[in-house]
Amino acid sequence: MKKLKMTAVSYLNAKPFMFGLQEKGLDKEIDIQIDYPAKCAEKLVNGEVDIALVPVAILPELGDYHLIGDYCIGCDGAVKTVCIFSHKPLAELKQIYLDFHSRTSSALAKILIDEYWKLEIPLINMNISIENDFEEDTGIVAIGDKTIALSEKYKYCYDLGEHWKTHTDLPFVFAAWVSKNPIQSVLLQKLQDAFAYGIANLESVIKLLPEQNSKFDLKTYFEKYIAYDLDELKLQALSLFLSKIRTNENSKSKRILIH
Repeated sequence: MKKLKMTAVSYLNAKPFMFGLQEKGLDKEIDIQIDYPAKCAEKLVNGEVDIALVPVAILPELGDYHLIGDYCIGCDGAVKTVCIFSHKPLAELKQIYLDFHSRTSSALAKILIDEYWKLEIPLINMNISIENDFEEDTGIVAIGDKTIALSEKYKYCYDLGEHWKTHTDLPFVFAAWVSKNPIQSVLLQKLQDAFAYGIANLESVIKLLPEQNSKFDLKTYFEKYIAYDLDELKLQALSLFLSKIRTNENSKSKRILIH
């Protein structure tokens, strides 16, 4: 029988999932690929994979879809690795570059800039690299492991998870396991068990990871900043976020998001 194909991200916050999949032997049953978030979404949309850990901003484009298991990559307050970085306060910026690796983070930044900070700042999609040297009046939305180094490079750091919580009093879902077609119940249970196992064994996950910046504690990151349970409040937050995306897409705002 043909193997199912799955893709996930290589970021630190997904490591517990990958650990669980390997420890439970699902890497032998499923073809597991690694991509950046936007690529995971593209592969799922195009039918190149059966299951993907995708940025949730892609969900409206999928039509019918299925959330896999009771786990996600989310937060309930500060998330640490999804931030706007800048040398100047947000209100003094002339433009903000968006990390094209994740449409969810870009959409979240736009919502917060419009609704929470109530600013009009041009937003420009690009590949954010820690080697980029940006102007003093330019901010960047960066995600993932690169933010560990960027947090020491910039004077201002606006944590998008924290500000979403302040704005809505809700947690946030950045990515979820999704399929376009139903998955057999036996495999669903295996995936659920694997994800749960990885999250329950964070100490073992951490032992396998390379050391990060001395100021970045992995145990604190996993336990304090990443919230893996896809519970009712996160589903409520996800619904709100998707409704805001639809509102923004239908908006006649003059501010242009450059692709």
